[in-house]
Amino acid sequence: QVQLVESGGGLVQAGGSLRLACAASATFFNFGTVFNLYAMGWYRQAPGKQRELVATLTSGGISNYADSVKGRFTISRDNAKKMVYLQMNSLKPEDTAVYYCNAHRVVMGSSSDYWGQGTQVTVSS
Repeated sequence: QVQLVESGGGLVQAGGSLRLACAASATFFNFGTVFNLYAMGWYRQAPGKQRELVATLTSGGISNYADSVKGRFTISRDNAKKMVYLQMNSLKPEDTAVYYCNAHRVVMGSSSDYWGQGTQVTVSS
């Protein structure tokens, strides 16, 4: 099992910035050597809405962003520290949501997804 713990959420005014962090760990002994094989991502869920993709970063370093955050958010990872980050700039009230970290890996055709508990981001107007 992979455990993901998010941090960095909070209350910020529109136009402000936040940096979310996700710390990954696992009980199996070689997780540190395979963490880089996981695609990592950030998703968010606003009240009354479905969870949506915010940004993903593949093991090969390819990033993908939702249109609504392109040019404002940046996803990055530090494989040595087993950390994933989401730098959020020029925040808008519509960015208010619970943000979840995701780890995804496909091994021999079998897909695994792990989620953190989420961190609340609130942007005031």
